[in-house]
Amino acid sequence: MSDIDMIKVINAEKAKKLFEQSKRADNRGLLDIRKLDIKKGVMNSADGSAWVKLGNTEVIAGVKFAVGTPYPDSPDEGTIVVNLEMSGIASADIDTGPPSIEAMEYGRVVDRVIRSSECIDFKGLSIVTNEKSFIMYVDCYTINADGNIIDATQYAAMAALLDTRIPKLDESNNIVPKEYTEQKLKINKDKLAVSFTFGKYKDKLILDTTEIEDLATETRFTVGVCGDNIVAYHKGGGKGTFKIEEINKIMDIATAKYQDIKNKICDEQ
Repeated sequence: MSDIDMIKVINAEKAKKLFEQSKRADNRGLLDIRKLDIKKGVMNSADGSAWVKLGNTEVIAGVKFAVGTPYPDSPDEGTIVVNLEMSGIASADIDTGPPSIEAMEYGRVVDRVIRSSECIDFKGLSIVTNEKSFIMYVDCYTINADGNIIDATQYAAMAALLDTRIPKLDESNNIVPKEYTEQKLKINKDKLAVSFTFGKYKDKLILDTTEIEDLATETRFTVGVCGDNIVAYHKGGGKGTFKIEEINKIMDIATAKYQDIKNKICDEQ
């Protein structure tokens, strides 16, 4: 074990002892979220983009349109594809190369939260029914990984979608590079999706865990929220379990915190 790994193990044990006292190393309450900063329009090469910093976790997201064939069960709708890349520059614990299992898992959770919220007008992305529609690729990159990558990625993806412009098409319905219509992507803000991820240690629920706290917790649970409604959920991160009363508590906490995070994503303070 390297010296860095040994230090992380020691700090994780310290985090567990703090959890037992309902404390955290950064002096937050167990259910407090770190400082959240969001900037939109950070990449000129993308059709929409955003940068998110959640504590020390940083994610950048960019949206790029393509023209493809609609799915047979939704011939008059476009679609969305969310990808997450966690590169080696983000953390010493992340290997370079193809996307890891964790990156694929996190990306799918974010994709599911956004889709399930039904905040995007996919019919507005149809070009020719049964023949052509827009595909939106939302590519997310972890710049610095200090815990809770799922929520940071979801906030970045959602903010980038709010920044997204619809590209112009030529006579053959191909995208005209760097030219846009006067319309932005139509998003129903009343259904805007926000995720919240909780870790668990013994009987303690911990919201928005840091990298060290991730090592200390036994499992995690993510919920996707729209207003007072839970639209998606995902359990991961170990063999620990959640009692039904704990899941009910998680849903109550997430819906209570929804509006504050939504306002941040929408720049509505």
